Amino acid sequence: MMDLVPKARFVIQTNGLLVRKLPPAYWRRFDAVLLSIDGPEDVTDYYRGRGVYRAVLNAARWLRSEAGFRGDLIARMAVSEESDIYRDVTHLLSLGLFDHVHWQLDVVWSDRWKDFDSWLDRVYKPGLRRLVALWVREAERGRVLGIAPFKALVYAALTRTPLPAPPCGSGTEAFAISTDGRVLACPIAVYEKWAEVGSIWNSTLRDLRRVTVGEPCTRCEYFRLCGGRCLYAYKERLWGEEGFRKVCNATAYLLDLLLDSLPVFRRLLRSKLTLEELEYPPFNNTVEIIP
Repeated sequence: MMDLVPKARFVIQTNGLLVRKLPPAYWRRFDAVLLSIDGPEDVTDYYRGRGVYRAVLNAARWLRSEAGFRGDLIARMAVSEESDIYRDVTHLLSLGLFDHVHWQLDVVWSDRWKDFDSWLDRVYKPGLRRLVALWVREAERGRVLGIAPFKALVYAALTRTPLPAPPCGSGTEAFAISTDGRVLACPIAVYEKWAEVGSIWNSTLRDLRRVTVGEPCTRCEYFRLCGGRCLYAYKERLWGEEGFRKVCNATAYLLDLLLDSLPVFRRLLRSKLTLEELEYPPFNNTVEIIP
């Protein structure tokens, strides 16, 4: 595909275990590479299997050194009950390998959580508060840490630019092509009929049916900065209405923390920072923005 469509932007999400299977010349053509890693070694290996953490770091080093990749290298985290968002994000930043860190909450997909409510109040929200405080302190020193959700949301708030709905663009400006030729509104909705919007055999881009986020999201005060978060979660509600609103609560908490920091950034934009340092992502690079 890279040879057939040479002028496209190329992005890959991968666990990084087989990076050497692709020749370096192709890696150098990627605009962004997202490597799945969840934090320190014990956390990553707990979720993904023994030895995965070291394999991912070896892959990241190989991409930078031997393959010569110069694009955006992103640590793509999945966050669940063993995660401490402050500890895990700061660890990944400290490695000096990744340009950006992004996480997605492992919510609504399964009932494996022992106590989501308790984790949210004891671990996640306090961790977010510490992480935002660290991010603001570093910005005051003239250094913008590559925490993808923070950069994207503060930039959107400062420029009064609403996020796409949903932020990943699924169903409106981004589509997935399945191996059987169906065009899907969301790349993970491979069985759901609502996601089938066309086919490569008989559709053009103009023909594709759009799938959008509606109420209650569109009536919410946070919608312009949240965009409904996740199209699949919005459509399926696998945790029911109560679970859906619990995840909304986590999103609103993050947004409130960042909105409270806006006066600091307005001041910094007059002296130490530029808007370009906060703008992210530069194009739809599959970072969903909202965790």
